[in-house]
Amino acid sequence: MAKPKSRRGDKRKKNESNSPEELPKRSTKASRGGKRVKAPAAPKPIEEPEIIEDQRNLEDLWKAAFPVGTEWDLLDSVYKTNWNFSNLENAFEANGVLYEKTLYIFGCTEPQMIDFSGTQKIICIPVVVAVVSPFPPSDKIGIKSVQMEGETIVPMKEMKMDWVPYIPFEDRGISVERLKSQIFTLSCTQRRAALKHLKTDRIKKYDYCLPYFYDPRKEDDTELETTVQLMYPMEPPVVCEFDWSFDEVEDFTDDLIKEEKLPEDQKEKFMNYVKEQVREAKKQQREAKEARRKAIEDMSEEKRIGLQNMRFYKFYPVQTPDTPPIPNKCSYINRYYGKAHQVL
Repeated sequence: MAKPKSRRGDKRKKNESNSPEELPKRSTKASRGGKRVKAPAAPKPIEEPEIIEDQRNLEDLWKAAFPVGTEWDLLDSVYKTNWNFSNLENAFEANGVLYEKTLYIFGCTEPQMIDFSGTQKIICIPVVVAVVSPFPPSDKIGIKSVQMEGETIVPMKEMKMDWVPYIPFEDRGISVERLKSQIFTLSCTQRRAALKHLKTDRIKKYDYCLPYFYDPRKEDDTELETTVQLMYPMEPPVVCEFDWSFDEVEDFTDDLIKEEKLPEDQKEKFMNYVKEQVREAKKQQREAKEARRKAIEDMSEEKRIGLQNMRFYKFYPVQTPDTPPIPNKCSYINRYYGKAHQVL
């Protein structure tokens, strides 16, 4: 008698014949008492690396040079603009005018009326002056204003100014003692926060400061001057200018009387006043010439050669999309330094 066929094989075949759609779906829910199975997290987007521009080696050199003679209230307006002095930085490259030179650098500002972004306004333009010299050009500051009758020459330290070594960015890990700096900037240590404790006259002195320079080999303008500024004391005072190379005292006085600027009864006193002012001016000229002659005699050979080879370079900012154009560029530095040898 034949044995009946096993049903197990039929069942297996039946299950194998099921299509994927007919297969029971696995539950993502955890079994009772088990842990929940988390769906795999979506991959995080790859972030682009942040690009940080390296600081250029001399990028802040222009800021290290204190803008001498600039009003304290205007300093913020100067520094808030991202001025570009890449021309100054490039001058230190090979074949540049400042390449491998010993330098003394100071700053100043020149107010100019500029049309920028559709509006005209006065902008304080920062300017950098680089002095090529083996020794400091001066340790003094000149103080001169329209209101002052004369000028005052004082030591830099009296105004809390001095030449200090400038450390390029790539050398800032080196101690100052080991650094053989060839760049010195005119720095001011007067803290702005402490200005409120100073008298107004003291604060105003900073507005009238000018970097001082004296070359005894050159004749000073005052030695050639033939005019005196007069302020004859009366009410109102007689204010005028007398040129002793052209004017005669009596004729000059008579003209003032005719113009009703001077009472006739003051003629003799006024003439004596003019003569005294002329004598004093000529005396100062003689003393200045004698001092210059003596300075030349006492000058060392090293200083004579240094003065002879000294050069002044004046740098204006380079125009960028963020900074205004500078229409007026001049070689004049100040009454002591005169004109720059080159403007960049």
